[in-house]
Amino acid sequence: QVPIIMGTSSGFLGVFNSVAASMGGGVLAYGAIMGASILGGLFETVLGFFLKPLRKFFPSVVTGTVVLSIGLSLISVGVNSFGGGNAAKDFGSMENLLLAVFVLVVILFFKHWTKGFLSSSSILIGIVAGYIAAFIMGFVLPTTGVTADGVEFTKAWVLNWNKVAQASWFAIPKLVPVKIIFDMRAILPVLIMFIVTAVETVGDMEGGMGREATDKELSGGVICDGLGSSFAACFGVLPNTSFSQNVGLVAMTKVVNRGALATGAIFLILCGLIPKLGALVSIMPQAVLGGAAVMMFSSIVVSGIQLITKEKMTPRTLTIVSVALGVGYGMGANASILAHTPQLFQLICGESGIVPAAFVAIVLNVLLPKDEENA
Repeated sequence: QVPIIMGTSSGFLGVFNSVAASMGGGVLAYGAIMGASILGGLFETVLGFFLKPLRKFFPSVVTGTVVLSIGLSLISVGVNSFGGGNAAKDFGSMENLLLAVFVLVVILFFKHWTKGFLSSSSILIGIVAGYIAAFIMGFVLPTTGVTADGVEFTKAWVLNWNKVAQASWFAIPKLVPVKIIFDMRAILPVLIMFIVTAVETVGDMEGGMGREATDKELSGGVICDGLGSSFAACFGVLPNTSFSQNVGLVAMTKVVNRGALATGAIFLILCGLIPKLGALVSIMPQAVLGGAAVMMFSSIVVSGIQLITKEKMTPRTLTIVSVALGVGYGMGANASILAHTPQLFQLICGESGIVPAAFVAIVLNVLLPKDEENA
């Protein structure tokens, strides 16, 4: 009963790549990854049932720091999309930047100069307007460019309608597409990552609720995260986690109605069952996504600040936030500093600044004397 959308997590990719390399890759390694994901999801489910006694480790200063770290880690993602995607050969081109700015302006207009449904739907309207703009651009601007090496490429903002045409109308996911294997080389690192994703889910829920979540809500969210991951693995899909992007969307629109969120979930299911619909969404230019994302992701930062400052800022609180962001988030955001640490530590802490920031905040919250003791 919380405004959170669960979806496939990219946070596990580093660990999975390491597991695949250690097992020689191939279907055998993928089967081991799925087996580890099933057990990891069940492990996180059990963790969710025992979350209440652990709640003392997650006061607002800790969860706010986690939410703040999530927002900071996503801002660079949003900016990359704003420029057309850093893998695009025309990254940062005027076409990409102007398309992203157009989407952002449309969102701002409908958000603040309209009311009711139009204001709440500003993100959707902006994305649809971006699609239309990209479609028109395809008729009036060159759709291809040439690299410095003389290689011709299609520009990132061009809508790839061939992908939609080639997609089928209906598809059913296959249950257990690969043989499930339980191998400790995969299970141990994946279990650790499920602890990490549970912390991220707690932070997302605190940020998405706009208030401090109850023990029951946090427990239910982590249980849902775990069960969803185990269920997904049975279909050969990577583990789930809460979508931090959705936290920014909720913070902007203030729409927390479960019916609206359920409609979004149904739409995601339809995208899976109807590949043409999924393809139509997937051809969205990165610049269109970036125009909406930079504002949504930055709003997550604001949500984190609000969580931290809802209680009086004391020297203790300031120390926790400062050290967690400076050392924790800074370490994760600059992963090269971990080059000489054990590989597992690099995989857990080097993927983003969220995990080390959360760890530092939790440890400092436990070790530093309470404000009453300082008085």
